[in-house]
Amino acid sequence: MRILKVLAVLAVLLAVATFATAAGQVLLNAAGATFPYPIYSKWFDQYHSLHPNVQINYQSIGSGGGIRQLLDKTVDFGASDGPMNDDQLKQAKVPILHFPTVLGAAVPSYHVPGVTVELNFTPEVLAGIFLGKVSRWNDPAIVAANPGVKLPKDDIVVVHRSDGSGTTYIWTDYLSKVSPEWQSKVGKGTSVNWPVGLGGKGNEGVSALLEQTPDSIAYIELIYAVQNKILYGKVKNSAGEFVKADLASVSAAAAAAAKTMPDDFRVSITNPPGKMAYPIASFTWLLIPSKIDDPAKRDVVKDFLKWMMTDGQKTAEPLSYAQLPKEVVTKEMKAIAQIQ
Repeated sequence: MRILKVLAVLAVLLAVATFATAAGQVLLNAAGATFPYPIYSKWFDQYHSLHPNVQINYQSIGSGGGIRQLLDKTVDFGASDGPMNDDQLKQAKVPILHFPTVLGAAVPSYHVPGVTVELNFTPEVLAGIFLGKVSRWNDPAIVAANPGVKLPKDDIVVVHRSDGSGTTYIWTDYLSKVSPEWQSKVGKGTSVNWPVGLGGKGNEGVSALLEQTPDSIAYIELIYAVQNKILYGKVKNSAGEFVKADLASVSAAAAAAAKTMPDDFRVSITNPPGKMAYPIASFTWLLIPSKIDDPAKRDVVKDFLKWMMTDGQKTAEPLSYAQLPKEVVTKEMKAIAQIQ
């Protein structure tokens, strides 16, 4: 009888302990950009290792999907490579805060049989290709930028994103700045009406389609080109220099913006000044509601943001992302207080 009582007490204690453990668990759901997915996946795993009671589930569905789910309140926070516009912000039930996380680049990647060198692309050529006006690899404008390179007469196959995408926003934001024709006919956005091309879902889908399609060109996030060993070219910047995307050139693109960052952190750094600046770079943002009703979730979000801006930044460069400028981190640390 005494043994039964002891077992009963132990069962109660175990149930209490299990309830307490469950009560301390915090689950956050997020969705959005594929552009920063490699580092977000790493960060959420690292943070879970430090805080086993916290689980952050992230769906890499594209910036457009992340913004939509955030506005529908089906996720706790979103992620985007293009800042939300004024109309989108007006749809939100509570004000949405933008927190830059790292810097990345969209690069012109290509799969041209027989071409194994880094090609040079001018702004005019990139706009012309994606408008469908520069349609062969041996077009005089491409040949002129790549002396000594034997280019085929094959038709160029354009590959673009099929889903709402922050990488698309960065690419079209750049083309809108360098090409009046692009600006008037297509414009910028996470989704646009493409004049030509095949669509792939996510940076992953576009990378796969590029590899499978001879004579193709696409825009993908730098890390996807690096990880998949896909050739990508240099782009002529506003100073007239052909620059390859890397940590230094992406950081150089952010240098001017870092000193004049607006209070809401919504800023474009495409086509920046500077000889060393890569012209198709961008911050990428977490989109955080300014009011989070669940105090446990609110505390985790604020703590994660602080960790991301400090220890988390050490993970950026090994994954081909540039770290946040110190001026931006200082400003963001103060902005965390707006989350109530």
